[in-house]
Amino acid sequence: MAINNLTGMIPHCLGNMSGMINLNQTNSFGYVAVAPIQDIIFLTFKGYGMAWGREYVVEILKGRYNEYTKIVLQLVVNLDLSSNFLNGSIPEELSFLSRLHGLNLSHNHLSGDIPIGIGNMRSLESLDLSNNHLSGIIPQGISALTSLAHLNLSQNNLMGQIPKGNQIQTLDDPSIYASNPLLCGDLLRKKCLSAETPQPQKVPHPKDTHQLDQMLFYAVIMLGFAIGFWGFFGVLQFKKDWRRAYFNFADQAAHKTYVAIIVKVAKCKKLAILCPLLCL
Repeated sequence: MAINNLTGMIPHCLGNMSGMINLNQTNSFGYVAVAPIQDIIFLTFKGYGMAWGREYVVEILKGRYNEYTKIVLQLVVNLDLSSNFLNGSIPEELSFLSRLHGLNLSHNHLSGDIPIGIGNMRSLESLDLSNNHLSGIIPQGISALTSLAHLNLSQNNLMGQIPKGNQIQTLDDPSIYASNPLLCGDLLRKKCLSAETPQPQKVPHPKDTHQLDQMLFYAVIMLGFAIGFWGFFGVLQFKKDWRRAYFNFADQAAHKTYVAIIVKVAKCKKLAILCPLLCL
């Protein structure tokens, strides 16, 4: 059904195509196919004006054109909706198609996330979701596709870290993820900030916190005393005129204080003598 003028959303019922479902496999959503497997083949038909069972069919798989005759057609289990005008999100039900070998939804206007259950499509050999408007992260389940030999997720708005592990590690062509500015990973030579495992912070013991506060308190007092002492007496050490003026002022202040104390003591003595006389 590629290269047509199909519009609208991809029908959810495509996930019920029994010829593409493995009855012995339960998907991550808890559903199991109940229809019997039939010899139904879904192919890319290029419009050559001939019946597919009579001559041959040309379809795109793993990024190349392949020709199939009616003898081997029954081995082909592919779904190609590329180069249309489809919009909306990719239905989660497509992840039920565990016998599907090739899925091509490229060159459409699809948006939203890649189905999280895509890892259930264990027979998938070719996956092309390029040239759409897909967003969100690449599901880690894509690394479970051990048969995957061709992958193209370029020209989208995907973000986050590229999954690691299994077969996806062998797909080391950076063009697979091209034109996704927010993607990161070793293959793109762009470090993911979230990839760094944060170190657990040590919670200080209350006793240690109290001791630290005391040490800081005494350190600040000693520093203040040293600055104040040497800031004043250090200047007097180098300024002779200031030193004389200071000590003169100190002598005068001490003399005035001494005189004031003597006068006060004398008055107190006189009051002490007069008080008993006044009482009489």
